[in-house]
Amino acid sequence: MIKKVLIANRGEIAVRVARSCHEMGILSVAVYSDSDRRAMHVRYADEAYYIGPSPSRESYLNGDKIIETALKCGADAIHPGYGFLSENAEFARKCKSAGLIFIGPDPNAITTMGDKITARQTMIAAGVPVVPGTQQKVVDADAVRKIVAEIGLPIIIKASAGGGGKGMRLVRKESDLISSLKMAQSEAMSSFGDDTVYIEKYVEHPHHIEFQILADKYGNTVHLFERECSIQRRHQKMIEETPSPFITPELRQQMGEAAVKAAKAVNYYGAGTIEFLVDADRNFYFLEMNTRLQVEHPITERVTGIDLVKEQFRVASDLPISFKQEEVYQHGHAIECRVSAEDPFNGFMPSPGLIRHISEPNGLGLRTDGYVYDGYEIPIYYDPMITKLIAWGRTREEAIERMKRALYEYKITGVKTSIRFLKRIMDNPDFRKGNYNTHFIDEHIDELMAVASKESKIFKDMAVIAAYFDYITKMEKVAMSDFTVTHGTDNWKNYGLKKNLQRI
Repeated sequence: MIKKVLIANRGEIAVRVARSCHEMGILSVAVYSDSDRRAMHVRYADEAYYIGPSPSRESYLNGDKIIETALKCGADAIHPGYGFLSENAEFARKCKSAGLIFIGPDPNAITTMGDKITARQTMIAAGVPVVPGTQQKVVDADAVRKIVAEIGLPIIIKASAGGGGKGMRLVRKESDLISSLKMAQSEAMSSFGDDTVYIEKYVEHPHHIEFQILADKYGNTVHLFERECSIQRRHQKMIEETPSPFITPELRQQMGEAAVKAAKAVNYYGAGTIEFLVDADRNFYFLEMNTRLQVEHPITERVTGIDLVKEQFRVASDLPISFKQEEVYQHGHAIECRVSAEDPFNGFMPSPGLIRHISEPNGLGLRTDGYVYDGYEIPIYYDPMITKLIAWGRTREEAIERMKRALYEYKITGVKTSIRFLKRIMDNPDFRKGNYNTHFIDEHIDELMAVASKESKIFKDMAVIAAYFDYITKMEKVAMSDFTVTHGTDNWKNYGLKKNLQRI
């Protein structure tokens, strides 16, 4: 078993990985930038080392510095978390060359699944359904018109090295084909250093549903069911839940089998996620594979009872995964809300700054994966997500009510957060019915904002009423004092009357 792990990340995921290290008797090592000297993950780990200035490219993305630090402190493995270097095949190869265990899949699997065109080709060869579109790089107008003639509009142009909505353009009109192609290529080059793009048929009103898989180096590959991830804003997930309220037991079984097939096609080992699009008729298509731990992994842990990070440590230590497919069950329902330091009612503007007070929710069925505390200053350099709230219930309704209670209890002052916006979603009738897809935020944005404005007006009215009653109460006190003073000779009462008047 691994003895000492350097966690090449920050924030809540660094704390979360360290927690499993502590439970397994594995020493944890944190790394930090200038902005993170006082960060929670630095305090929580057994050891911590400085790796550079605040910008990510000079610290958390500096693979050579991280490997050098791991060797100096005697770590035998590196856990990359998510983001940063977690899906960087070259970094994984460098770890291996340096004699370190990279806690993730083989670099070749990262390379195959990281290139979207190669991944589509691999899935087609394995018999996994993919969205109709190109299997080759699209470079010019003729290639675009040819594929549109075959699959029709609308289409979506995507960066082959992309993710998170970057280098992506939806095209509904033929007149927009060429300009959209050039824009997608330009954004792909600026974001990923590679202008390769491809084309898919655009699936109208889809669900984004992903399957968690785990595999070891002995040929055992299992899935841990699905996560419904359709509550998104600009392709960024905000709320996830499991089980999905949309898919049927039969479809769940089909998609789970396809996910296992997809992982086996690239000889995958470790934790990974197969993402699918599911259309309104419940046809599903492979979208992409994330070759790392996902942000939303806690809801899977909550309904299956399996610690995914511990399983990652087992696989990296050349041990088999600790269970079989027939031993995995979904127990109850879990929902995750991503709480971010941003202002949804001001265009989701980031809100870095000093946290003056924080009070986290607690109680039966709740889990908070976070990293901020009273007096912590949220830096501007990194992702605005500060906490993941996970609520569990025996039923979906109970999980929603528990999440509402958690959001109500969660208090943060000093910075703006997305808490109030998340509450509005929990109260939305369509969400509560499970009647939503990836367009939910766009289709309900006015309603969600309007509700917030109404709520804000109510708060203002309540503040005015409270101030009025406070004023009346003080006037009554003054009046009584005034009566007493007028008819008395006590100088202390005269002094009290003046002070009361000053306070008003």
